[in-house]
Amino acid sequence: MQQVFRAGACLFRRLRHFWAHRSTFAPITSVSLTSCSLCIATYNWPAALKACLQTVLQQRTLPGEVIIADDGSTAETEAVVAAFRQQLPVPVKHIWQPDEGFRLAQIRNKAFAAAQHPLVVQIDGDLLLHPEFIADHQRAARRGTFIAGSRVLVDQQLSQALLDAEGNIFPPVFSRHVKKSYNGVRIPLLSAVNRYLQRGGNGYKYVLGCNMSFWKEDLLAVNGYNESFTGWGKEDNDIAIRLVNAGVQLRFLKFGGVVYHLHHRKSDASAMNRNEEMLRRSLKNRVTYIEKGMHQYIQKP
Repeated sequence: MQQVFRAGACLFRRLRHFWAHRSTFAPITSVSLTSCSLCIATYNWPAALKACLQTVLQQRTLPGEVIIADDGSTAETEAVVAAFRQQLPVPVKHIWQPDEGFRLAQIRNKAFAAAQHPLVVQIDGDLLLHPEFIADHQRAARRGTFIAGSRVLVDQQLSQALLDAEGNIFPPVFSRHVKKSYNGVRIPLLSAVNRYLQRGGNGYKYVLGCNMSFWKEDLLAVNGYNESFTGWGKEDNDIAIRLVNAGVQLRFLKFGGVVYHLHHRKSDASAMNRNEEMLRRSLKNRVTYIEKGMHQYIQKP
């Protein structure tokens, strides 16, 4: 609860600043929603993916397509994707690569290359999405920016109940079974004000790869994820640094883009030191474009 009060106090300060300098800000107007590709990363957790896809079905604004970025799952995941392909009224692509260890950067690049829409929304397959999740990312999208969202953490007990319900029930925002519940508060007006108050910045440390969106043209400009990042950790921070270095501004989506992250055991962090060293080089050398990225998967006409 103290975190909620702190978030509220921070917002109040921003609102006061906004009101005092309101003449210098562009008016908050409605924007047309850009069609998007929803890229969902998954690996051998078909029950979570099934629940996640159920919340995709419940979106009030559907994405233009769904791309499953599969880092080597078994046939059970393929069956889940096939079942939802029959239910979703938009194209569903299943992009799979052999299981040769944690290669999230590579499979996301393959998904990005296959994306047919100008805006790419990126999530993990262990999330439950608020019904306005896609629309919130579309409303927040502005050329020259990319978006980083937040997440609500669900404990093991509630996660199991949600998995048993296959995504047909939504967790309560305030519960003893969730952490960071303030990230579950959705208020469109405050989200719009927060967006207009942000003026760039380099908060790459706070980026979460499970909830982001990009313009595909910006991803192409930096060549997507750096596939030298193998093993868990820091590939999302690296792409954020390189986008900022390339002049694309980072925006944090607050009071919208709500997701609930299902509990799972911690990932193997044995590659963290090596990945952090590559991240430091990107930061120090102001790296933008990397060689081993998404362009190798772009089909030439």
